[in-house]
Amino acid sequence: MTLTKNKYYFEALDHFPYNMSDCLDALNYALSYEPEDADSLCLMGRIHSEVLKDYETAKKYFEEAMQSNIGNVNTPKYYIECLLSNEDYEEAERLINYALKMKGIDKAEILLGKSLLFERKGDYDTALEQIREARKFSYCRNMMDILEDREKLIHDKMPESKKEEVAE
Repeated sequence: MTLTKNKYYFEALDHFPYNMSDCLDALNYALSYEPEDADSLCLMGRIHSEVLKDYETAKKYFEEAMQSNIGNVNTPKYYIECLLSNEDYEEAERLINYALKMKGIDKAEILLGKSLLFERKGDYDTALEQIREARKFSYCRNMMDILEDREKLIHDKMPESKKEEVAE
């Protein structure tokens, strides 16, 4: 990682997602200095996924980021979100299982993604189990609040008969 690339990468990150023009300018400079930088490729994937909703292009950037640095703990979270948004559930499940084995990754965030995967599949009981598991790996109030909100949302989606079974 070069200092110049870092400067432009952090500049791009600072502009994301509020000033996309400056973000893209800085990110293109960062990638011109180091075309295989996993963090820059991940941010480009996020732009395509979160802003442009171009999931197929985003997936290509995320895949390239993963190939460039398989140990980068930043990429899987956003790649999983992209796969879920694009309804690529099998791919997302494989990536989740891989990510949970990565040293240094935020397991609570990954398990939250796993919960969302099961929720999208309509398996609310398993989604709630993943929330409970994520709590074990949550070390800040913000994540606990997110997990509590997610749990309430899942409970609200459950049929009445299922809610009574879960409460017991």
